[in-house]
Amino acid sequence: MAFAKMGDSKRAWELFDMINPVNHGNRPQAIAVYQAEPYVVAADVYASPEHTGRGGWSWYTGSAGWMYRLVLESLLGLSITGDRLTIKPCMPAGWNAYSIRYRFVSTYYQIQVLRAPPEEMQANVDVRYTLDGVRVKAPWVQLLDDAREHTLGVMI
Repeated sequence: MAFAKMGDSKRAWELFDMINPVNHGNRPQAIAVYQAEPYVVAADVYASPEHTGRGGWSWYTGSAGWMYRLVLESLLGLSITGDRLTIKPCMPAGWNAYSIRYRFVSTYYQIQVLRAPPEEMQANVDVRYTLDGVRVKAPWVQLLDDAREHTLGVMI
């Protein structure tokens, strides 16, 4: 979370890959070392010589909650304050876009985040939003609870 906040996308995603349980269960050798469920966030990964790399305290709900916040808030950059939404992503270099389907009370927002092409990127330009095809001038989006589907475009 700290590396994402500092804007160090490369390091933030490297560390996420290290703690992502899926990466501990993607090969037989990794499973033999980790010895925990690859679909559950372990609270500990041991460093002692006889258990180096073994997962522990799996099903520890605090770890799963922090992992969720790491991905959604710090890496994907989704932030909700009351009824205001902002997106300040920490996208990895290889990504040009991603999408999020977000529900606000009874209203769904289909959010498409796009990296601006290099020729459109300008220094110190804030994130640009369009809501249902209309440019939003504020540096945030006012969320509505109108039980409709909305499309939110985000250009970074």
